[in-house]
Amino acid sequence: MRKPIIAGNWKMNNTIKEAKDLIENLKPLVVDSNVDIVICPSYLSIEAAVELTSGSPIKVGAQNMHYEESGAYTGEVSGEMLKELGIEYIIIGHSERRQYFNETDETVNKKVIKALKLNLNPIVCVGETIEERENNKAKEVVTTQVKNALAGLSQEEISNLIIAYEPIWAIGTGKTASSDDANEVCGWIREVVKELSDQSIAEKIRIQYGGSVKPDNIKELMGQTHIDGALVGGASLKADQFAALVNY
Repeated sequence: MRKPIIAGNWKMNNTIKEAKDLIENLKPLVVDSNVDIVICPSYLSIEAAVELTSGSPIKVGAQNMHYEESGAYTGEVSGEMLKELGIEYIIIGHSERRQYFNETDETVNKKVIKALKLNLNPIVCVGETIEERENNKAKEVVTTQVKNALAGLSQEEISNLIIAYEPIWAIGTGKTASSDDANEVCGWIREVVKELSDQSIAEKIRIQYGGSVKPDNIKELMGQTHIDGALVGGASLKADQFAALVNY
């Protein structure tokens, strides 16, 4: 049985003080959780987050990283720098990175390869636009993104990934894919993983859904056969809401 994983992507929110307060409020609410819990604060709050979550079930991730160890990449942060801070997870290829910062399937693949070399757990994001869905291209788009993200990986490396299906039209819009639609796409993703590796790895890999996940829809989503967790945006910024997701 795949262990559920609920991850909070804080995006560009919370000062260091606000991050500390959120973590302190969250910790007592999730002490008895049976799922893997991840929070992904801004770079500036990672060190404090790692310190404050020590001894708790909460793990810390980052929202992005560069695939090079060092160099003339103004404003970027390397995986080595993040690893030193104590993170365990890294979000790669989020649609907002693709949309606003020119992330491509090629750079996603480079980052996945680098993260695995550093023994970090990549959360690889894929998802279609509303135009692609309405033109019946969702399966083609998501399949291509998964294949490109996993290109060149060994079966063992693939087994250490988490894939997050995030339909772009549902992120921050209040719209949520129906549980059946979300499960269908997560099933497509699992079939691609099977094609690239084997049945056992496809059954092992965890696939999250992301896109306006809230306490009132988490239980239905998590009841689906191919959905193993959630990558959460806005609802992860309030301790009680995120705890409700974790404790669904």
